[in-house]
Amino acid sequence: MSKRRQLRGFDLKQIDGVAGIIGVDEAGRGALAGPVVAGAVLITRQFLDGRWAATKASRINDSKLLTPEERQELWVEFELLVAQGQIHAHFGIADVAEIESHNILGATKLAMRRAIGGIYPPEVFQRQTEPDLFASAEEIAAFQPTVSARILVDGLALRNFPYPHTAIVDGDARSLSIAMASIVAKVTRDRLMNELDGKFPGYGFAQHKGYGTEEHRDAVLRHGRCIQHRDLFLRKLMAGQIDPAQMDFL
Repeated sequence: MSKRRQLRGFDLKQIDGVAGIIGVDEAGRGALAGPVVAGAVLITRQFLDGRWAATKASRINDSKLLTPEERQELWVEFELLVAQGQIHAHFGIADVAEIESHNILGATKLAMRRAIGGIYPPEVFQRQTEPDLFASAEEIAAFQPTVSARILVDGLALRNFPYPHTAIVDGDARSLSIAMASIVAKVTRDRLMNELDGKFPGYGFAQHKGYGTEEHRDAVLRHGRCIQHRDLFLRKLMAGQIDPAQMDFL
C-alpha cells in the first residue's frame, strides 16, 4: 500500500461519524534553543475525497523526512488550500520564557492549545449538541451546536488539556492531517529560527535550528548562552546528562 493511501486511509477511518478531523503536531520540543511551535490542520471528508488528496497527498510525510525545499513547496500549496476553504490551518508558539516557566511539556501543550484555538476555541467543544429541553423558541433559534470534529494529536495523550483528543503514537507517519500539521509547525519554527540567527549571530541558528549539534555546542562554549537558550536543556547537555544522538533533530 502506498504512503498516500496509508495516510489518507487512516484519516478516512478517523473521520467516520464526524464532520472533520484536526491533526496536531509540534516542532522544536527537543531543541536547546528557541520556541516550541505547534501546527494544527483541519480537514473534512470532502477534502479527503477531493482531487488534491487523491493526486498530491503522496508528497506528504513526517516533516523531518522532507527537505526544506519540499516543505516550502507544500506550505505554498497549504496556503492555497486555506484560501480556497478546503482546509483550515494555524500554528501556536510557546517561547523560551514559557518553556522555562511551564517546562517543555507544559509549553508544548500551550503551543498546541494556541494552534487549535486558531481554528476553534475550547468552548466550542464544550457546548451542548442539542438545545436544552426547556429552551425558549428564541434560545433554540440562537443555539449553536458543538463542532463535530475529532482532534488527533501526535504522541501520547495529554493530561489537563482543554480539548478532548485522540493520541496517535508516530501520528506524523500514520495520519495525513497530523503530517500536514507537522509541516506547518516545522516551516513556522524554521522561519523563526532564521530570524533569531540575525538577532543572535554566531550560534548558527539558521543551520541547526537550535538543536544540540556539535557546532551549536561549540558555539555556546565560545560565546556563552543567549536569552534564546533553554537553561535546563543546556545545563544537562553540557554536563553530559543528555545524549545529543537521542534528541529530536532536524
